[in-house]
Amino acid sequence: MLRLTWVQPEDLIGHELRQAALEGRDASAVAARWEAAGGDPAPDRAGASPRPASRRLRLLAEELLDDLAGLANPTAAAEPTDLDRIRALCPDWPAPAAPPASPVSPARLEAAWLGRAVGCLLGKPVEKLPLTGIRRIGRATGNWPPAGYFTARGLPADLAAAHPWNRRSAATSLAENIDGMPEDDDLNYPLLNLLLLQRHGRDFSTADVARVWLDELPAGRTFTAERVAYRNLLSGLEPPATAHHRNPFREWIGALIRADVHGWTNPGDPAGAAGQAHRDATLTHTASGVHAAMFAAAVIATAATGTHDVHTCLRTGLAVVPPCSRLSAAVRHAVRLAQAHADFDTVVDELHARHSPTHHWVHAVPNTALIAAALTHADGDFTGSVSRAVSGGWDTDSNGATVGGVAGLLAGSPAALPEHWTGPLKNRLATSVGDFDGTGFDTLAHLTHREATRPCPSPT
Repeated sequence: MLRLTWVQPEDLIGHELRQAALEGRDASAVAARWEAAGGDPAPDRAGASPRPASRRLRLLAEELLDDLAGLANPTAAAEPTDLDRIRALCPDWPAPAAPPASPVSPARLEAAWLGRAVGCLLGKPVEKLPLTGIRRIGRATGNWPPAGYFTARGLPADLAAAHPWNRRSAATSLAENIDGMPEDDDLNYPLLNLLLLQRHGRDFSTADVARVWLDELPAGRTFTAERVAYRNLLSGLEPPATAHHRNPFREWIGALIRADVHGWTNPGDPAGAAGQAHRDATLTHTASGVHAAMFAAAVIATAATGTHDVHTCLRTGLAVVPPCSRLSAAVRHAVRLAQAHADFDTVVDELHARHSPTHHWVHAVPNTALIAAALTHADGDFTGSVSRAVSGGWDTDSNGATVGGVAGLLAGSPAALPEHWTGPLKNRLATSVGDFDGTGFDTLAHLTHREATRPCPSPT
């Protein structure tokens, strides 16, 4: 039986109930109706429950999803999705920047692409594992905190059985198996955004993002909010309705993992990067999901100049996030923890104690907090940053990718990245996007540099 993940109404309702609680909406009556009808909570780690619901229960789930959408949201004023309203709430919004005299170099962009791939690849085998499982595997194989890619060599059989590897990625992502960079959505989306800029320039619209997806992105390569938005497009909805119609994943991490290219092509212009990320994000996300993408893009744009330390980059990222939002509070708390504790495992334990009881492991708020904590605690060092990001659990490959991209920019060139990380990639990326399969990271850097230096159209 084919159980398509992330779209079945009976699976969405539990996620929407959790999202309602995070937004402070009173969904108690809806929750009671669902429970009384025999509805199950959302799957904890998988994208679909093992068995379909009855027709009666599925119809009820659809009805309740629409009822939940009509509930008043008390956080809306402090956490808008509209860009003008976001800017109005941000007193330190960065001033627009002219193109830099020395734009980001191809070498720095290659380091960013490589860093993103390294961090993603480090996190792939342990994605979906609980934090305790990641720690036990790393310690049992003498790789904790992780100083290299995860391995199954020397792993006790009982531990492997208790915490099984991600079966889809283990064959390509363990140290003993790596042969180039395998396909992953964390690399597919930068490729899509490179196509987006090639076709539409940096003044693209959200509708342009949708067109590129429909042309180039296989539906089966989408997950969570992206899959729901894709379904909504095929149902005839247009942005921004695609982001919120029956989409309980609208504040998850998907828009954040699409932010890198927007930062890379706006070096020294965090406001411009945040604006690009906003137009991309609002196809699929709202509120915290959009804020996380804008934060990441602004951090990356600041790092791309090579003239700021990681702490300045993070402060600049916060300048484009509404200061009274959940995301801003989570990032500021994470940075304080990272500054206060020498042991990063202690930082992670406190982050999990704060966020795990209420948030799904793919939600943007805790994952963005972990990204900020890892970069802060490692002071931007490449190995230290990717190691900490992945060691913190949650969405390990996505967090590793974002942190690796930032730390790669700060390192400045491929030669500055340790060979034991970059060598196994063999300058080769696998993907189902466009004609990019097998492309080298040096080529991707030059293509990105071309878009970063392409003149923007003059305003009319």
